[in-house]
Amino acid sequence: MTPVQDRVVDAPQLKSEVHAEGASGWNWLRFAEAYALVGALLVLVAVFGVLRPEAFLSWANISTILGSQAVLVVLTLALIIPLNAGDFDLSVASVLTLSAMIIAVLNAQRGWPVGIAMLVSLAVAVVIGIVNAGFILYFRIPSLIVTLGTGTFINGVVLWISRDQTISGISNTLVDYVVVTRIFGVPLAFYYAISLCIVLWYFFEYTTPGRRVLFVGRGREVARLSGIRVDRVRLFCLLASSVLSAVAGLLYCGTIGAADPLSGLTFLLPAFAAAFLGATSISPGRFNPWGSTIAVYFLVTGITGLTILGIETFVQNLFYGGGLVLAVALSQLVRKREAQDFS
Repeated sequence: MTPVQDRVVDAPQLKSEVHAEGASGWNWLRFAEAYALVGALLVLVAVFGVLRPEAFLSWANISTILGSQAVLVVLTLALIIPLNAGDFDLSVASVLTLSAMIIAVLNAQRGWPVGIAMLVSLAVAVVIGIVNAGFILYFRIPSLIVTLGTGTFINGVVLWISRDQTISGISNTLVDYVVVTRIFGVPLAFYYAISLCIVLWYFFEYTTPGRRVLFVGRGREVARLSGIRVDRVRLFCLLASSVLSAVAGLLYCGTIGAADPLSGLTFLLPAFAAAFLGATSISPGRFNPWGSTIAVYFLVTGITGLTILGIETFVQNLFYGGGLVLAVALSQLVRKREAQDFS
């Protein structure tokens, strides 16, 4: 066989090898992108661990970080469900606050069993989800406007039923099963949040309804033409978001042993920051449970470490506000690239 024939015969093989090398390089790039936030979290832990090992790396501090952020993890997971369907739910923090306040009023003030009070709070959350969905789907009002309005309305209801006061004296049963009972020194609230994360991960990755939610989020008209009942999917997402926000309220109530008419609202910005930052990790280009959970602990690790170093409390606003803007920018870049690759 002549050298020319060699080159002709080997050309397809060479092309295949080049393509394989390119694919391999691309896989490494995708892997690095998917786990960059995990690496950044490990770097933060290492840096603060070196600077203040006795304080930051103590098990007391680590268990506090894990347990104290369970409420935010659950609220963020509630938020990403409608986000994956293309809807915003700005009422999640208000539902959290209302849920905690209903439990406090019924249990601490009126003497109802805490279990019944919890069921009432969940039922109210279902009603809120239906109201949100009704305005969004029937009247075709943008979800951003509807949930902003309902969230503000709920805030007024909370101030009304609480008389603008913090209500304490909630049954120890709820507190015991949220923060007092611990496994390996970590409150049960953390395990509840991780369990929910696993359930949602399985839902989105391995179930038909979960894939439909993602399909609707990619393009509603395409999904509708494919036979998917888009409005039904969006209704389910808004209901799930409201109910899980109420669950976050249960955890919050059990964590502090009381209900505050205002402090629950502060979870809204961190939840959005974690949701969008999480969309750049694990499954880049879409809101996903594991990415959101890691983002929550990335943000709180940075805040905790800087606080231990003596930085004033304003760093929390800087971290969450800056994190939200940066996360939205990064998630949009990733989504655009994913769309180009898909096309």
